[in-house]
Amino acid sequence: MNTTKEKLVDLKPKAEKVTPEQLEQLQDVIKRNNAVQFKIGALETQKHELVHQHYELQNQIIKFRDDLNEQYGTFDVNLDDGTINYNTDESNEANS
Repeated sequence: MNTTKEKLVDLKPKAEKVTPEQLEQLQDVIKRNNAVQFKIGALETQKHELVHQHYELQNQIIKFRDDLNEQYGTFDVNLDDGTINYNTDESNEANS
């Protein structure tokens, strides 16, 4: 039984570089991918800022609601003309 293994020799020379066309395509794809990642980061930053602004505005709305409720007994206000929409039961009691 022969235990020596034969070595296969690849006679084709191995390429040292990809073709110029392949390199250009690869560089283009990587460049476009990086640009998309940058845009995603910018959008995420904008989103974070908008979420923070939304939170602050929600707090302002709550404060307005509480102030109106304390001053007028309701916070139901017509946003077009400022009319206070009192509960009909409460307005009847006030008129009695």
